[in-house]
Amino acid sequence: MRQLAFFVLLTTLSHAGFVGGRISVSLSALGQGASALTVGVLMSLYAVVPMLLAVYAGRMVDRVGAFRPVAIGGAVVAVGTLLPFAWPGLPVLFFTAVTVGTAFMVQHIALNHVIGSLGDASQRPVNFSWFALGYAISGTLGPLLAGFALDYAGPRSAFLLLALPPAIGTALLLWRRSLLPAAQPPRADAAQHRLSDLLRNPRLLPVYLFSALLAAGWDLYTFVIPVYGNSIGLSASTIGVVMSTFALATFLVRLVMPSVARRLTEWTVICAALLIAGLAYALFPLAKGAPLLMAASFLLGLGLGCAQPMIMAALYAASPPGRQGEVVGVRTTMINASSTVMPLGFGAVGAALGMGPVLWTMAAALLAGSWLAGRRIQPGR
Repeated sequence: MRQLAFFVLLTTLSHAGFVGGRISVSLSALGQGASALTVGVLMSLYAVVPMLLAVYAGRMVDRVGAFRPVAIGGAVVAVGTLLPFAWPGLPVLFFTAVTVGTAFMVQHIALNHVIGSLGDASQRPVNFSWFALGYAISGTLGPLLAGFALDYAGPRSAFLLLALPPAIGTALLLWRRSLLPAAQPPRADAAQHRLSDLLRNPRLLPVYLFSALLAAGWDLYTFVIPVYGNSIGLSASTIGVVMSTFALATFLVRLVMPSVARRLTEWTVICAALLIAGLAYALFPLAKGAPLLMAASFLLGLGLGCAQPMIMAALYAASPPGRQGEVVGVRTTMINASSTVMPLGFGAVGAALGMGPVLWTMAAALLAGSWLAGRRIQPGR
């Protein structure tokens, strides 16, 4: 339990800097006169290199263990977040997006590998639920830190503040390196591993596909709320509060996920998550002020927040021996492909037609996904 608590804390610190820094990048760009399309490009850059390198990063974690990927990844997240403090201006935001996105991807894959290796198979859903709770805590703190720092201290101070949590996490890891599980020796047949084997795996493929759809819903929220909130006249701190409402909901739902994981199947939870998220997106175009925007954000957080622990437990359980990092890498590639393409598409459509059509389209996709996931929990499927 002490190991699990330590790595949940490590995740919370690193992710707080990451998510707060990403919001600060988008709001700083808007403050410098950037368009919705430019912000979409910035958000895509957080995912473009991870999209290309995640499978390689997963194989590296399988081969060398978790310590170096976690330590180096956390240090680079801290340094990358600090860059706009040292060199203010729009150009450096593009470099920060690429650097921080890539480093956090490597650390994320390695930490998932660590959590999956703790305990036996029966403990994984609970362990991943606590791990996801760490993300919910940091997802609440990051936007609050970013929003209030931007409003009351300015962009440079905001980036300085948000670089501290990942730096502290890296220092803690160096201090307590002994808590890391021992690295496993690489399998003798590792050179024969093919990516196509994983993509054809009948247990893995459905989890990959629905995971990508849920991730698209998450990515759209991260992109659209700063843009939409700015368009209806909300301040940076109010946008931060709205986004923290989403994160608070993910925190609350993940508090009960260890209990839920013992009672419901993975596909029951995934079906419910898609349904709730779809209904939340249908409410967003109706929100013309902070209260309804917060209510819809809270509902969306409940939906998206409950699915991730079950998805990660299912992925790890279905992973071939010695390829757990690679399996997470494939999922990360799919998610980052969505994160690369979607903001560009959302930004282009939003610039031309407004955010309403973007939000309605995502609502329809999530509701359709809920129907498809529901078919998998019917008797005999």
